[in-house]
Amino acid sequence: MPGLISRTGVSPLVSQQDTAGPMTRTVRETATLLDVLVGYDARDDLTGNTELTAVHGLYTNHLLADGFDGARVGVLRDGFGDDENPAAAPVNDVIERALTTMRNLGATLVDPVESPDLETSLEETMLYILQSKRDLNAFLEERETPVDSVDELYESGQYHDILDLFIGFAEDGPADLTDNLAYWKCRNAQYEFQQNILNVFASHDLDAIVYPDVQVVPPTEDEIRDGEYETMTFATNTIIASQSLCSAVSIPAGCTDDGLPVGLELLGRPFDEPTLLELGYSFEQATDHRQPPETTPPLSN
Repeated sequence: MPGLISRTGVSPLVSQQDTAGPMTRTVRETATLLDVLVGYDARDDLTGNTELTAVHGLYTNHLLADGFDGARVGVLRDGFGDDENPAAAPVNDVIERALTTMRNLGATLVDPVESPDLETSLEETMLYILQSKRDLNAFLEERETPVDSVDELYESGQYHDILDLFIGFAEDGPADLTDNLAYWKCRNAQYEFQQNILNVFASHDLDAIVYPDVQVVPPTEDEIRDGEYETMTFATNTIIASQSLCSAVSIPAGCTDDGLPVGLELLGRPFDEPTLLELGYSFEQATDHRQPPETTPPLSN
């Protein structure tokens, strides 16, 4: 979650949500990178939060093959797509098989759990149009770059026309948020959203909450170009963690009958990455769903 790894040098989107989350082949690699990367950086005041992680010790100490044994996991059904949607049904099938695996590994599934008005909460906590222009402007101003602002880049036309999110905040995003009431209401809504999620954890005595990381199968380029999907309305569940400022890990859940990859996300309390690593490693060792890409050679070591 934000505050574990320094954001210094990272191009922002929404600064208080941004984090350099490791993208790895295995959970072990993720834990190893966290052991190296997590720590305080005087150039990033948010990393003062790493003082909260000292009690966990090394992340690699939390790679437990029996991590799901005795765990309590809530199933967030509001994060699933509609079975009547042909793009969502194959994802749901894969996730259901993953839930069965978790039960077989010894987990108790609390099914379902609900975060009050999840869809509304996600809409009310979305800052990408409101905040991204300001944050990117600050980043560009501090560096020797061909452009000094979002407006300058937008006016140059030097961007891909499929980048609807960039076009959105370039055209509609405010550059100054000091007196922007909508922005401050959104920031306050994020803390309320986090509290709602933490109450779900507490009321059900949960170790994690699970859902598909994306509700539909990967869209084709033609579907995106034809406007069937847009960034701001795409059924991406990873925004649950980023907009509630909670921890999360995404891992392969399996593939559809057509061979398309499906991921699941485990949501945890703030700074409870060790529990997520225990669960993720346990699931990974029992399933080995990752399929190396055919387009790249194997990596040595």
